[in-house]
Amino acid sequence: MAVRADAPVCVVVADQSEARVYLLRGAAIRVAASLENTAARLHDRDLKSDRPGRVYDRAPPARGRRGAGTHHATGGERTPRRQVADRFARDVAAAVSAARRSARFDRLVLVAAPRFLGMLRRSLPGALRAQVVAEYAKDWVNLPTAKLRVRMATAARRARRQP
Repeated sequence: MAVRADAPVCVVVADQSEARVYLLRGAAIRVAASLENTAARLHDRDLKSDRPGRVYDRAPPARGRRGAGTHHATGGERTPRRQVADRFARDVAAAVSAARRSARFDRLVLVAAPRFLGMLRRSLPGALRAQVVAEYAKDWVNLPTAKLRVRMATAARRARRQP
């Protein structure tokens, strides 16, 4: 695909609780989409209705009563908060896809908190993944507007230089 010189650069600034999709054309910066995930601020106990399952160890302890075993809660990779974050990453990817259809950008820059950046990367469709020219594992969501504009302009300049 040929890269147009006048095509905007899309910059996604996100974390697990909020995301903004910016379109940068020259010095102009426009917010294409703004998403919020209020469930990301909740605790696991608020996102599900019961306690985690319990597991009993089979071997008796080295010291202690005979037949007494220890038990603990089962953890896991699929915590409710992670499931909410995965769902939000898919929503952000859908918003970026919609911005691509309307603005026809050729380059995509992802800026997200480290863990969420991986979720976002996995959620992007193949066509969008091919347009990613830079990734920053930084949390820029809560930066003041002036600092954010400077950092996005720098990221966009770097993205424009790449073939």
